[in-house]
Amino acid sequence: MSLTRPAAPPRPEDARASRASRARTLACSVTGAAVVALDGTVLTLAQPALQRDLHAGVAQVQWTGTGYLVAVASLLVLAGRLGDRHGHHRVFALGSLGFAAASAGVALAPGIGTVVLLRVLQGACGALLQPATLGMLRTAYPPDRLTGPVALRTGVIGLAAAAGPLLGGALVSAYGWRAVFLLGVPPTLAIGLLALTVREPRRPDRTAPGPLTAPPRARTGGDPLGALLLAGALGLLVHGLVTLPDPGAGGRAAATLAAATAAALLLVRHERRAPHPLLPPALLRSRAVAGGLAALLRSRAVAGGLAALLAASAALSGTLFVTTYFLQEVQRLDPFGAALRVLPLAVTMVLGAVLCPPLQRRLGPRGTALAGGALLTSGVLVLARLDAGSGAAATGLGAALVGAGFVTLMVTATATVVRHAPEEHAGVAGGLQQTAMNTGPVLGVATAALLLALVPGGGFVPAHGAALPALALVAALTLPAALALPPRADAPGEGASRGRP
Repeated sequence: MSLTRPAAPPRPEDARASRASRARTLACSVTGAAVVALDGTVLTLAQPALQRDLHAGVAQVQWTGTGYLVAVASLLVLAGRLGDRHGHHRVFALGSLGFAAASAGVALAPGIGTVVLLRVLQGACGALLQPATLGMLRTAYPPDRLTGPVALRTGVIGLAAAAGPLLGGALVSAYGWRAVFLLGVPPTLAIGLLALTVREPRRPDRTAPGPLTAPPRARTGGDPLGALLLAGALGLLVHGLVTLPDPGAGGRAAATLAAATAAALLLVRHERRAPHPLLPPALLRSRAVAGGLAALLRSRAVAGGLAALLAASAALSGTLFVTTYFLQEVQRLDPFGAALRVLPLAVTMVLGAVLCPPLQRRLGPRGTALAGGALLTSGVLVLARLDAGSGAAATGLGAALVGAGFVTLMVTATATVVRHAPEEHAGVAGGLQQTAMNTGPVLGVATAALLLALVPGGGFVPAHGAALPALALVAALTLPAALALPPRADAPGEGASRGRP
């Protein structure tokens, strides 16, 4: 005789509470992602003023960005695992409150060493915050309703990235560089407290014999050795790529990159033997979850989505790096004027995020991602033809194409990665997505800087250099990655939670 009871119909008050919880979750996710995007764009304009005020060298100021990036890229997957184990809302609240405290500390820092140290701490808190923004959505929304929230999150990120240069320029001019860091304190403090008011959703355990069993949190350990090896590999990789273009640093950079390779090989060896690896096999190799074609599709979808995000973010960041120097150093525009020239990029990102959900329903994830990759590659090629006499129309056209292509790839690939991951590993999926999004810019900017140094005759003029043509090839790598995505949103192997109500 079965001991299970039929599920009771949902009560109206429970439905209202669920809607309110989802609304608070969406507000936290969108605001947290926007603050991180805004922080990255406003810092670039604040660095020269910070350097003058603190009497620092260029290399020291560079580490205010690099230290943050190393911390974020190294800890994202571990942070996602912590969210899977302890609850995404709790981890998000901890990261948000820590981010607010570190931001306030940077604004009050007396010297460049303190700024760099607090930026590393801010990066660690950002690593806790970022994957939880996706993990919370994955646990709050059914798979067939994820595209809308992910698109809204992406659109707000684009809006924040667009407002960043304009807002940062105004703040630095009026109040100095410290105001840039104070900007993120109120919103992160507010959403950190708000996240503490949201109850973590309870999901039925699909492996249990009956529906009354509570869902298990990830009961396994956190694999600290795997986390340490991952942090070391990513940290050394970032450091090696950042120092590679420096004159006389070739030997040191080569040794650092060799150490990063060794750490990565040790990580792979350890993960194959660990009883509870940091990167669950169910996420990237779903043979343990399902068999046959469904497992193959799911594995290809996650890997293809991550590859598309890595290539797209590398192409975008490297292209913006070259274009920004071209506009300011060659065409002699001030930061505000340069921001206006590339404003179409942010506009198309916002519009593209709105149009992506219906486009995916019509073309499917694969067709939508292929269209995004084609737009991104075309935009980089248009910008690669700019010379000293190019006007605003040519720059605006290239920027618009780049923005439209990038947002299309980002929304589609992100939704695919999150939807195709088992729910119990949603935080790790979010961590992998954010790792790709944070590692890609390092690769793109390092590639651009290296090629600018190797072709000094071209200066920062794209038409005379090799940087943007190379980045167009990087953007084109999104096309084969897109072919790994499922042809339809409801294709087999969509995710472990497809049957969820």
